[in-house]
Amino acid sequence: MKQGVIIGFLGKTQDRFSEYQQPANTEQKLDIVTQIEGFDGVEIVFPYETGDPVKTKQLLDDRGLTFAAVNVNVKKETEWVPGALSRADKQVRERAVAMIKQGKDYAEAVGAPHVTCCPLSDGYDVLFQIDYRASWRYLVETFGEAADYKPEIPLFIEPKYSETRVHCQIDSTAKALLLLKEIGNPRTGVTLDFGHSMQSQENPAQMMVTTLESGFDVYIHTNDNDTKADWDLGGASRHFLHYVELMFWAQEIGYDKYFTTDASPRIFNMVDFYNRHSEVTRGVYTLAAKLDRAKYLKLMAEENWSELMALVNQEIYRI
Repeated sequence: MKQGVIIGFLGKTQDRFSEYQQPANTEQKLDIVTQIEGFDGVEIVFPYETGDPVKTKQLLDDRGLTFAAVNVNVKKETEWVPGALSRADKQVRERAVAMIKQGKDYAEAVGAPHVTCCPLSDGYDVLFQIDYRASWRYLVETFGEAADYKPEIPLFIEPKYSETRVHCQIDSTAKALLLLKEIGNPRTGVTLDFGHSMQSQENPAQMMVTTLESGFDVYIHTNDNDTKADWDLGGASRHFLHYVELMFWAQEIGYDKYFTTDASPRIFNMVDFYNRHSEVTRGVYTLAAKLDRAKYLKLMAEENWSELMALVNQEIYRI
């Protein structure tokens, strides 16, 4: 398996109450990646961590690192705080689309395989705040235009239930798939964030398979939470069996992209935090690989719940 990390978490982060870790520039963040066992992939946030593409690619090459994805941030600018891609203001929407296109240009220049975008500011906080008809049409229009630009660089859309809006427009994998169906571009996909999926009361493994069965690609972010909020905890720290099932089905479908860590150390030692995440992710992946896949699939087809659970107890929980 290939593991990577969103390097935005490798410097100072903050919430409404406090600040965590120390500031770091892109080069320092890449140095941290090299200290994490099993990590060689980098998801870099465009345009805030990118810089000159030739120089940035050289920074990765010098460290033996690879681009897992380019993450286009369409929420940071002041004008996008109330929303970007679904706003009534056409010029605001056009600038957001232009940002995604520029992100694709950057991905092409550095050799990144795809671009991902999580439209967290597009949504609403109170009822009667937005026109649902217009905002949905704008999302189809804006993401459609961005997807059509350089389709050889696939665009992955990342759903999330809430934050920064109380209600995000793309609040579930199903909503993301509906949007992609409306757009109708096969060179698109869903960024399946494990924690976001759990927060939306989904089953990540099922949503990964459903995305592929719906004709779209999938890219995986790993982390965990308590389903009440997106805490970006280390993988399998709350939902071990879900984590194993995701790895089982990732291998079943032949997933070959990075498992990119979208987890935040916050109060913990940074390198230790990611080493423990890498350790459990690799361990669970290896555990899933050792399962008798044919046996499990046969029992599923037979609807033999009892024997399946006996296998789970013995081979996964080891009790």
